[in-house]
Amino acid sequence: MWLLRLAGVLAVLGIAASSSPSPGPGPDPTVPPPDKASIFADLSPAELRALRTFLMGRPELGLSPSRGGPLAKNTLFLVELLPPKKRLALRYLDQGGPRPRRQARAVVFFGGQAEPNITEFAVGPLPQPDSYRPLRFKGGRAIPFTARPMTQLEYELLHRTLAEAMEPLYRLLRDSTGFWYHNCSRRCLTFSDIAPRGLAPGERRSWLVLQRFVEGFFLHPVGLEVLVDHQDPDPRRWAVQRLWYNGHYYSSPRELAERYERGTLAVAHLAEPPSRQLFSSYEPRGRFATGTPTEVHGAKVCEPQGRRYRLRGNQLEYGGWSLAFRLRSSAGLQLFDLRFNGERLAYEVSVQEAIAFYGGHTPAAMQTKYMDAGWGMGSVTYELARGIDCPESATYLDAHHLYDTDGPVRFSRAICVFELPTGVPLRRHFDSDFQGGFHFYAGLEGQALVLRTTSTVYNYDYIWDFLLYPNGVMEAKVHATGFIHATFYTPQGRRYGSRVHSHLLGNLHTHLVHYKVDLDIAGTGNSFETMDLRFENISNPWSPGARVGREMGVVSPPAPTHVCLLPAPGNGPDPAPGPRRYHLAVTRHHENEPSSSSIYAQNDPWEPLVSFEGFIRNNETIENQDLVAWVTVGFLHVPHAEDIPNTATPGNAVGFFLRPFNFFDEDPSVASRSPVIVRPLDPPAFSRLEIQRWTPASPGPCVAPGPFTYNGTYRQE
Repeated sequence: MWLLRLAGVLAVLGIAASSSPSPGPGPDPTVPPPDKASIFADLSPAELRALRTFLMGRPELGLSPSRGGPLAKNTLFLVELLPPKKRLALRYLDQGGPRPRRQARAVVFFGGQAEPNITEFAVGPLPQPDSYRPLRFKGGRAIPFTARPMTQLEYELLHRTLAEAMEPLYRLLRDSTGFWYHNCSRRCLTFSDIAPRGLAPGERRSWLVLQRFVEGFFLHPVGLEVLVDHQDPDPRRWAVQRLWYNGHYYSSPRELAERYERGTLAVAHLAEPPSRQLFSSYEPRGRFATGTPTEVHGAKVCEPQGRRYRLRGNQLEYGGWSLAFRLRSSAGLQLFDLRFNGERLAYEVSVQEAIAFYGGHTPAAMQTKYMDAGWGMGSVTYELARGIDCPESATYLDAHHLYDTDGPVRFSRAICVFELPTGVPLRRHFDSDFQGGFHFYAGLEGQALVLRTTSTVYNYDYIWDFLLYPNGVMEAKVHATGFIHATFYTPQGRRYGSRVHSHLLGNLHTHLVHYKVDLDIAGTGNSFETMDLRFENISNPWSPGARVGREMGVVSPPAPTHVCLLPAPGNGPDPAPGPRRYHLAVTRHHENEPSSSSIYAQNDPWEPLVSFEGFIRNNETIENQDLVAWVTVGFLHVPHAEDIPNTATPGNAVGFFLRPFNFFDEDPSVASRSPVIVRPLDPPAFSRLEIQRWTPASPGPCVAPGPFTYNGTYRQE
C-alpha cells in the first residue's frame, strides 16, 4: 500500500494494491535502460523541424508562418510529444512488446476559412513524419476558434488597436502619469490582459490594465482599464467597448477625454517614479539592524565527492529510484515509469493545471480567473540562474519548445537536477543511559534528489519540484513567487485586498494546482481506501471500574470517492471548474482521459472541452482497477506590503507526498551507506568511542571557484 498525503489538508490511504509483495533493498536489473525511457522523451529540435516542414508542405492544410501577416490565416501553433497509450507502453516496457510508434501532437489554428476552427493532429512516425490524422476530444466536440490561446501576432494587433484608441487620452495620461501609450519612445505605457475573455462562450473581449512601463510594471497601474472586443478575425472590426478610470465607467475614450478637458474628471495624479531604487525593483535598500554581513556569499550546496545520481537522456536514477521525465510545452513537468528498486510505483505523475481566481472592485480584478495551461505554462521555462534558482553544482538541461513560433526555440538551462541536503536528519536516535552517558548514537543525514523547472506566467513565477527521498517517499511541491497581480487602489477596493503601496491594491486570490497521479502498485489492479481516526472510550481491562480512551483507525470500503474543496457553484461561471473543486478525486484510467484540463479552458471555461465532472460522474467501480488519483493543492493569498517587490517563497509552497505504507519490510533507506553510528567502548568513562561509517571521514572541499554567469536568451535556432 501507499499513502497519499496532501500536505496540510488531509491524509488518505491510497492506492491499496490487490497484492503487495515486498521487494528487498538493493539494485534490480529490471530497471529499464535509457532506450526504453526514451519513448517518453520530448521531441528533439530535429524532430520539431522535420514535423513543421512536413505539415507546412501539405497543400490541403494551407499553413502560413505564425509571425506577421493577417490574423485570418492557418497556422501551426503548438507541437509536442504525443505520449504512447499506456497499454502499448506497458506492453513494451514489461512484456517485450513492440516499441510504440513515436508521434507528435500538433495544434493548428484554421483562421483563414469561412468558419474558423482549431484542429489537433497526431503526426508521425518520428523522426521522419509522413502522415497525420485528427485527434478527437472525449465526446467528439469541435474546438471553437474563440477558445484558442493568445498569440504574439494577436497581441501586436491588440497593441495597435489600443494605441489608436488611446490617442484622445494623450493629455490625460501625460498630465496624470508622465507616460502615454501612442507615439511614445521612453515614457511608455504598457498593458496586462485579463481572462476569461468575456462572459459567455464565443466571446473574445479582454479587459486591459494600463501600467507604466518601468521595472516591475505589474505594480504600476495608472487607474485606467479598457475593454476591447477582438473576437472578429479582422482586427479592423475590433473596438473599445468600455473604460474604467479611477472608480468610474465610461463608454468611450472620447467621453473620458472630454470629461478631462471640461475639468469634471476626478484625476488620479501619480508621482514621478525614481530613477534608482524603485519600489518594484530588486535593488537593495535599507539595512538590517544587526549589521551581520550580507555582502559575502551565504551557505552553498555542493557535491564534494561527485554526483550520487545518474542522468542518461531523460532517465534519472538515484538510490532506489528511477524514472523518465519530460517537460511538455502545454503544462510542464511529467514523470513516467516511476520505480523504486525496480518495481513500478506510478506510471505517470504530472502537473495538469494551475489556476488563480481573484476578487476586486475594478472590472479587470473581478474578471480575473487565470488558468495557466491556457498561457503556455510549460513553454515559459526560462533560464535557471546558477546558485540562485538551483545550486551551482546542479546538472542543467535545455528545453526546446515549438509554441507560437516558426521553429523550435531553445530555452537554456530550463531544467535542473541536484541533490539537496534537507538540513534535518532522515532519521536519528540518541540512546541515553540516563546517567550522563549513552549506549549509542545513530543518524542518517537527510538528502533528497530534486528535479526542478520554473514557469514564468507573466507576473507570477512558479517553481516546480519533484523530490525523491531515500526512504521511498516522493514529494511534489510548487512554490509561488514573482509579482502579485495588482490593480489601482480605490477606497472601495479595500474589501478585496490590501493597500500595498500608495496607488496599489494587492487583490485577494486563491492559488490551486492540479496533479495527475497514476499509481500502479504491484501492477495495475489497485483499489482505493480512506482511513479515519476515531476516539473510543472503553472499560480498562486490567483495572476494573476505570476507563481508558484510545485512538483507532477506521478504513472505509473502496468506493467512488472525492473530497469537496470548494462550495458548489451557484449562478455564473464556476471560479474553479472541474478538478479544482476537489482535494482528491479517484477515477479509473481511460486512454481518452489523459488530462484534466486543456489549453482551451482559459478562454472558454463555460463549456470546457475537457469535462472533468464526466470523469467522476459515471459511477464506475474503482475496486481492483487501474486507477488515477487527481490531486488538488492550493492556498489563499492575501497580499500584504511584504509582497513588495515580489512574493517570497517561504509560506507560499504547497504539495503532496507519496509514502509507502507496509509496502517494504523495513525503511528502504537502510540500503544507504551514509549513516553514522557512535558507540562508547569504555563506559562510564566514555574516553574511547567507536565511530562507524561507510563514507570517507571528511567530505573534502566544497564549492569550486568561478564567477556567476547568465545568458537569459531563448531563440529560434
